[in-house]
Amino acid sequence: MAEPSELISGVAERYASSLFDLALEAGSVEAVGSDLDRFQALIDESADLKRLIVSPVFTSDDQFKAVSAIVEKAGITGLVANFLKVVAKNRRLFAIPGIVRSYREIAARHRGEVAAQVTSAHALNDAQIEELKAALKSVTGKDVAVNLTVDPSILGGLIVKVGSRQIDTSLRTKLSSLKLALKEVG
Repeated sequence: MAEPSELISGVAERYASSLFDLALEAGSVEAVGSDLDRFQALIDESADLKRLIVSPVFTSDDQFKAVSAIVEKAGITGLVANFLKVVAKNRRLFAIPGIVRSYREIAARHRGEVAAQVTSAHALNDAQIEELKAALKSVTGKDVAVNLTVDPSILGGLIVKVGSRQIDTSLRTKLSSLKLALKEVG
């Protein structure tokens, strides 16, 4: 049987692909991406909204009403607003983070870019992001769209995922490796 994360990934990819096709047809790929990013930011900022999208306690009507109110208040209109309402009606809000991630990857491929998931301990400034993009371009040979996530628990360094490759230079991983090495010696 498939793992739950694989099921979410499959659902997310199908929804993201459908949304991308609609956005491409409407000529609004970037606008849709921007609206999805805004909705994802709302999820990241609100524990209540996170609970709404993952909890099976809420009915599809509850989720639909809540999402309708949220997108109206946030000023998200058109294709993304309708899409989010359909996702809520179909009880697939749990897949929204994966949908946003998949949409970014599909849009990046469409632009001839490769998408990179970057996790850092603190927010990177514009110069650091550009330097990172240049370094990744030299490795991949393509322009790189960077999706940055801040996770203070990694303490320092970066975790970079490009396609199936991952480079983990986080301080947390280095300390874990050192701890393991010391246990083997002791």
